[in-house]
Amino acid sequence: MLMSLLIPIIAASVALFFASFLSWMVLPFHRKDWVKLAKEDQFMQVVRDCEIPIGSYMFPGCDSPEEMKSDAYNKKWEAGPCGVLSVYPKVNMVRNLGLTFLYFLVVNFCLAYLATLALQPGANFMAVFRFVSTAGLITFLAAIVQHAIWFHSRIVGHILESIAYAAISGAIFAAMWPNA
Repeated sequence: MLMSLLIPIIAASVALFFASFLSWMVLPFHRKDWVKLAKEDQFMQVVRDCEIPIGSYMFPGCDSPEEMKSDAYNKKWEAGPCGVLSVYPKVNMVRNLGLTFLYFLVVNFCLAYLATLALQPGANFMAVFRFVSTAGLITFLAAIVQHAIWFHSRIVGHILESIAYAAISGAIFAAMWPNA
């Protein structure tokens, strides 16, 4: 039965890819997720001068649990600032867009597989919609909420688009579900 869902998998992936574009480029969901630093030029020069390699960093940072318990580390933590810094190479938009589409394909394939375990051919629209959209919502929200708890990122836009993505996948699968 999974093979009969290839068209809905591809259709839902294409729809989510365009919904993602709208969410990031047209709608105001993410406009306040990233704000410009007031002293950006100074900050960028300091980072350049430090020659920080590509990677993710936490500051203040520590190399061991013992160091985290030290007075020196705790003084840095109390004095602040505290944060996370990600340094990455120049963005390759074609690569990132391709990986985003691949992500949507994999998620929709997994949703299709899961749905075939729970639903029979000929299941009614609402049963398919409820199942796929619920599984989709869990999938799209799972990582971002935990990430926001630990790294203080804004998640309002992500929650809204996760609901939309789940509804889009649910509706496409429900509309294209195979007959009995």
